Amino acid sequence: MDLEVQIQKARALRKMHDRSDILVLPNAWDAVTARLFARLGFAAIATTSGGVAWSLGYPDGEQAPLREVVTASGRIARAVDLPVTVDMEAGYGTTPEAVADAVRAVIAAGAVGINLEDGLHASATLRALGAAVERLRAAVDAAAVAGVPIVINARTDTYLLKYGASDGERFEETVRRAKAYLAAGADCIYPIGLGDAATIAALVKTLDAPINVAPRPGVPAVAELARLGVARVSTATRFATLALSAVERAARELRASGRFECLDAALTYPDVQRLFDEA
Repeated sequence: MDLEVQIQKARALRKMHDRSDILVLPNAWDAVTARLFARLGFAAIATTSGGVAWSLGYPDGEQAPLREVVTASGRIARAVDLPVTVDMEAGYGTTPEAVADAVRAVIAAGAVGINLEDGLHASATLRALGAAVERLRAAVDAAAVAGVPIVINARTDTYLLKYGASDGERFEETVRRAKAYLAAGADCIYPIGLGDAATIAALVKTLDAPINVAPRPGVPAVAELARLGVARVSTATRFATLALSAVERAARELRASGRFECLDAALTYPDVQRLFDEA
């Protein structure tokens, strides 16, 4: 990708986080889903680590080799004219230096934003705050060297991992980590697993910074999240699992009945072909 074009995309994505309007990000896992989301009018696209890993033949949780993830991310970035932000999970590296190398690789593939999380896959615990901050700073420095002002979405897993013995303790740790990540150069905070309106509103007020929310049944609708001050909603693995659910239902029906009505689809072969005919 031309560097100046990539810089302009990064600036556009950054502008989308100014909280003047809520950014709704669909998470793609390949070029065709990215094309579909672009045709439907979304302003930017994120990748889903789970969807990408599954499509490559690996489980989620940094089990897919980085080189394959970078290649897949590059295909997605090339497939659309929109800004693309890549879910890098915990950074694909045991050291800050390795994280920096991974960040430079996804930027070279065309990314203009990244997710970086503070959970540890192996132990399902939170990374020590100091270590998480070092890795985040390494990502910030890598982007500066690359010359692309990427948007860094710092994910904290305090709610996902149910940190602490009480809601209050969990909220306090989320705020502590979020403030440290923002000070280190993060642009947005992603408390994955947080979904109740009152806590979201309190976090927005306390941090006065862009907040990312992931949808699930029971989470307030986009209009309500916007009213609460949320800057960004990303769908995570939801579209990937919805797609797989549809395939599973049809395959079960075909296997059980031997009839083909289950293969009728709203999107036809020519419809999907036309996604790639568009400039």
